[in-house]
Amino acid sequence: MNKKTVKDIDLKGKRVFMRVDFNVPMADGKVTDDKRIRAALPTIKYCLEQGASLLLASHLGRPKGSPDPQFSLKPAAEVLASLLGIPVKMAPDCVGPEVEAMAKALQPGEVIMLENTRFHPGEEKNDPALAKQMAALADIYVNDAFGSAHRAHASTEGIAHFLPAVAGFLMEQELEYLGKAVANPEHPYIAILGGAKISDKILVVETLLSKCDKLIIGGGMANTFLAAKGFNMQDSLVEEASIETAKSIMAKSGDKLILPVDAVIADRFDAEANTQIVDVDKIPAGWRMLDVGPKTIELYKQALNGAKLIVWNGPVGVFEIPKFAEGTFALARMLADSSAVTVIGGGDSASAVKKAGVAKQMTHVSTGGGASLEFLEGRELPGVAALMDK
Repeated sequence: MNKKTVKDIDLKGKRVFMRVDFNVPMADGKVTDDKRIRAALPTIKYCLEQGASLLLASHLGRPKGSPDPQFSLKPAAEVLASLLGIPVKMAPDCVGPEVEAMAKALQPGEVIMLENTRFHPGEEKNDPALAKQMAALADIYVNDAFGSAHRAHASTEGIAHFLPAVAGFLMEQELEYLGKAVANPEHPYIAILGGAKISDKILVVETLLSKCDKLIIGGGMANTFLAAKGFNMQDSLVEEASIETAKSIMAKSGDKLILPVDAVIADRFDAEANTQIVDVDKIPAGWRMLDVGPKTIELYKQALNGAKLIVWNGPVGVFEIPKFAEGTFALARMLADSSAVTVIGGGDSASAVKKAGVAKQMTHVSTGGGASLEFLEGRELPGVAALMDK
């Protein structure tokens, strides 16, 4: 990683504007999963130990560019205060005269949580005037929000043009592990792609095929590939518009691509549906594929045997429903038992390894779904590009 981090800059007596990813799930005004808040703790604690004071900024949900109490970051600030064991002051906004006064009065070791950056329409438009106002609050900018690094917003990219800008530890870790998959992967390198749509992942499929030794395809994406092979997928989710793309990918991929050979099928999309296991060329009319079958799981096992690097993005079945979770959970257990470097690309795959109880056995679980996908496509993320080079 060629970007400067908090360790490359003097923080003593400095006010730090730190972009975190506190876009956490909420219910009834309470945080229901504090994983993202905990993920930012090492950088927060380091800055405070170095004698800095902190202004923390994040977005939460999708307010329509104006204040909306249900998207307030106050509950996140309360969770952070209990994790740090010190008070965290809640600001009424992320810019403006009142916030400026609070920032000026901030002492080393103190923390302010700024209000949701998306309460301003200028945030998502990357408005330089808003970015400048944010920058005026501090001396240094730290970006530790990998999950938002693929968006060029005022608090993720714009502000970095007005302050010395460095990466936090979480950002550094994400770039290091995902960078291994992009820049100089160890071989054998096996990539696993799941999820519903092939159209969202065409670029990443093509990039991975050029770098990996085997590419396992599962989930709804696999249906489109199987349809492109000429199988009748009946009521399974198939992206008709992507069939030609799937054909051309298969034509170029040689024997790298591993597709399901059998499936857990259901007579409807429902937890109470009737199910059976059939080969993928024998799906009866009115039935749909919702998970991979035992022969396919065995195929995955053989492919992963001896791997040095495994990158996984997207479940291989509808794992939210227990009847269709076995393929995804079996895969999670295989990765947990593997001696390979295992990198989980955020989003649904992160919740799958957590649900399977093996998240702690992975080398790295990414905090950013969309960001990790764009990174694996080989794209430069605006929030990363804006940071100072070493």
